Amino acid sequence: MQHRGEIIKKAVYESGMPISQLALRLNRSRRWVYLMFENQNVSIDVVLAIGKVINYDFSSEIYELRKNVVQEERSAYPENTTTSEYWKAKYINLLEEYNTLLKNLKND
Repeated sequence: MQHRGEIIKKAVYESGMPISQLALRLNRSRRWVYLMFENQNVSIDVVLAIGKVINYDFSSEIYELRKNVVQEERSAYPENTTTSEYWKAKYINLLEEYNTLLKNLKND
């Protein structure tokens, strides 16, 4: 499992932003920041907030953020692909193709 605190710590130090300034922007104490660096399971909300403050994208290092990126990309699809009718029709079409394949297998 990834140690999110260590990933964040590395990014913060590489950004050059002082811990006191980071804590101030997050409306937290410096102590909280140092404890967060030691936490293996930092919440995604905190990771995103820190990334925003230090202008850093954690999606290449934190797996759960990659899923969020995929979901955001999905929302960029053309409008007709987000309607329930589109997906319903697609599902029915796939079901029909699957049934046809099964029938062909049984006949062979």
